[in-house]
Amino acid sequence: QVQLVESGGGLVQAGGSLRLSCAASGRTFSTYAMGWFRQAPGKEREFVAAIRKINGYTYYKDSVKGRFTISRDNAKNTVYLQMNSLKPEDTAVYYCAAGMIEATTRLADYDYWGQGTQVTVSS
Repeated sequence: QVQLVESGGGLVQAGGSLRLSCAASGRTFSTYAMGWFRQAPGKEREFVAAIRKINGYTYYKDSVKGRFTISRDNAKNTVYLQMNSLKPEDTAVYYCAAGMIEATTRLADYDYWGQGTQVTVSS
């Protein structure tokens, strides 16, 4: 069982930056692939970024490549999402997720989810 708690969301102007954190409980954090997803009002939850368990290889949604960076610190049981050059279309609730399947963008492949943190980008 893994419990995930996101933090770091907020209101920011377009072009600004935010850093999201996701703290995981338990001693098995390094055995999970981690992902970030987001859900805007009236839209389905979508993949944003993912990171492998150990080697840190990363994957991104095309629209965030070059602006967002996912990273993890297995010693701190934490995964991060650094978001730069934010746009109004990035506004959403952001969720972190943990799963055993690596290199996947599918929601169904993730077993544990956080409660989400709101990110609002004003124009």
